[in-house]
Amino acid sequence: MSEARALPGRPRIGAIDGPATERAVCVLAPNPSPMTLDGTNTWIAAEPDARLAVVIDPGPEDEGHLRRVAGAVERTGRRVGLTLLTHGHPDHAAGAARFAELTGSAVRALDPALRLGEEGLAAGDVLQVGGLELRVVPTPGHTADSLSFHLPADRAVLTGDTVLGRGTTMVSHPEGNLGDYLDSLRRLRSLTVDDGVTTVLPGHGPVLQDAQGAVDYYLVHRAKRLAQVETAVENGLRTPAEVVAHVYADVDRALWPAAEQSVRAQLDYLREHGLV
Repeated sequence: MSEARALPGRPRIGAIDGPATERAVCVLAPNPSPMTLDGTNTWIAAEPDARLAVVIDPGPEDEGHLRRVAGAVERTGRRVGLTLLTHGHPDHAAGAARFAELTGSAVRALDPALRLGEEGLAAGDVLQVGGLELRVVPTPGHTADSLSFHLPADRAVLTGDTVLGRGTTMVSHPEGNLGDYLDSLRRLRSLTVDDGVTTVLPGHGPVLQDAQGAVDYYLVHRAKRLAQVETAVENGLRTPAEVVAHVYADVDRALWPAAEQSVRAQLDYLREHGLV
């Protein structure tokens, strides 16, 4: 879910609907909006010669989209071996139960309420499906249950809403936490340094081919926004709405409700650290 307009890293212009890496294909959900950009990116990942595929974020409860995803897997001669959720927001997860009915796959997520099957997901899990390896990376902050999935064979990471292909993401309040989010961004940056990750496969927007540049942009952006909010409070602005109107004056007003959630999270952060 987007809150701002600037472009992190060096994104490919426009939505993606098709192959993105050797192992990952995007099926774009038909739910465009100011919050979801071009729509939700549902990802299908599989080894080139495998008979099983993994689907990440089946998307909203849209029958046509869910059948399109299932059909995209079937046309490659594969079946869905596992469905994963990056987090529980409806534009990513509402269709999961129906998708499980269509494909017979289990659904694994951090939040037990979203799981269909006995197994969940935890930090450090390494998933093996049809020879495909995905590593679970905890990235809370946008929401408490946010996860990313490291695809080492493609030097890529699937980030859900933690890093978007265009714009910056919101920190959902009260379920998100800015301190956790900053730690998550640093964790993703470590993947670019220590594990050679170059590509971001986001939950919305185009693929980013400069993963480190994108994460660095996010860290700088967050530091600037936090300083702006701190200054706004020092200058007498007290309510989140007042801060949004001042700090996010250059942002489309359709995004102000999302910006207000981020401001609430930033105010909590500043209070927790004794800065306001």
